Amino acid sequence: MKKLALAVAAVVASVAQPVAAQSILRDAETEAMFAAMSAPLVRAAGLSPRDVKVVLINDPSINAFVAGGQTVYVHSGLIIRADTANEVQGVIAHELGHVAGGHVPLADRASRPALGIQLLSLLLAAAAGAAGSGEGAAGILAAGQQVALANYLSFSRTQEASADAAGARYLNSAGVTGKGYLSFFAKLQQLENSYGIKRTDEFLLDHPVSSERIAALTDTLTESPAWNIPGDAGLQEQFLRIRAKLIGYASEPAQTLKAFPLTNNSVYAHYARAYAYHKSGYPDKADAEANALVALAPHDPYFLEIKGQILLEAGKPILALAPLREATELTNFQPLIATTFGHALVATEDERHFPEAEKVLRQAVGRDEQNPFAWYQLGVIYETRGDQPRALLASAVRASLSGDPRTAAFSARRAMTGLPQNSADWIRAQDIALAAQNELDDARGGRRR
Repeated sequence: MKKLALAVAAVVASVAQPVAAQSILRDAETEAMFAAMSAPLVRAAGLSPRDVKVVLINDPSINAFVAGGQTVYVHSGLIIRADTANEVQGVIAHELGHVAGGHVPLADRASRPALGIQLLSLLLAAAAGAAGSGEGAAGILAAGQQVALANYLSFSRTQEASADAAGARYLNSAGVTGKGYLSFFAKLQQLENSYGIKRTDEFLLDHPVSSERIAALTDTLTESPAWNIPGDAGLQEQFLRIRAKLIGYASEPAQTLKAFPLTNNSVYAHYARAYAYHKSGYPDKADAEANALVALAPHDPYFLEIKGQILLEAGKPILALAPLREATELTNFQPLIATTFGHALVATEDERHFPEAEKVLRQAVGRDEQNPFAWYQLGVIYETRGDQPRALLASAVRASLSGDPRTAAFSARRAMTGLPQNSADWIRAQDIALAAQNELDDARGGRRR
């Protein structure tokens, strides 16, 4: 049974996972790739690209999931183990099948009857125990749990098969080849084989075995005109770059240098080594790799971004300004890159840079609501200026985004006392205070009346 559990964890998952317990990785280039590769699939699913997000989770396992709403979560391990952008598109198409099918809300339909069976089995077990039959009580309890689990797993397998079929339809409708979809399922099949999972084990799994999934999808995909459409070369280049930087970021430096030795002078190798050297405390080597990237493409905003970030975090914010300013302008003030630029302006500790920093950072938070670090930098500016109410508001927003309701409530209330009543900032502080207090009350076991 342990082998099965390990294998299930490695396979693309279907429904809700504990997102809050995992680390979200945010990167401008990665988010641009996700938006580009998912947009035609999102439209094919009848959804709007403006409403659907693909989010990267820092986790080495091969996994992707949805957890309610219109957000698809993809593990970094899946990106690293994939060979093509088209394989990732297949995974996203599958997860969009869950989104469009409402499978996370519908999962409650499976959990309710399962819970009912468990509760009923507990009641029957208690009755048997009262009658003096300990063995009978244990047997009834075990049987009830098995029935509940079997019902849930059967329901989950049905949802997985539905999402598989929907994903194939979206790929075909979008004119995206399904070759990557099948090749990724083949990877999962290899994993299942390595863990000893057989077709007869399917009743123990929350998904169909991969061999059945491949068999069910092959005709639909291969008979579509989209099957022989070549994969997007631009997307593949983006994918290879992002996979390299993820390897550099997520792997041990020794592993990165083994995968991308110094004799490898490709863009991908420079990218991976820049991150590996940077995270292991070799700023000069990291800077040399970033310079090699910029030499290959002097106006690539993402190469300029990593060069500026390395200089900034090496304690050279003045030198970081030029590449970060250009990267910000080239991406039309992409919020994450603009935040790093704003950070560099603040880090100079030269108040002459602060007006530009405030402008850049306010634009960043205006376009990206999930950016606590930008609010932190704004708070530094307000604090330096002596604007205590707005410094407190910045602290409240940052705490709210970071999952700290106690600090959010305290800072928001204090900010309200110094902000003009009913102004936009005052109303924002009030909203944060109310939401944070409700969260605190819920954690204590019930909201105040």
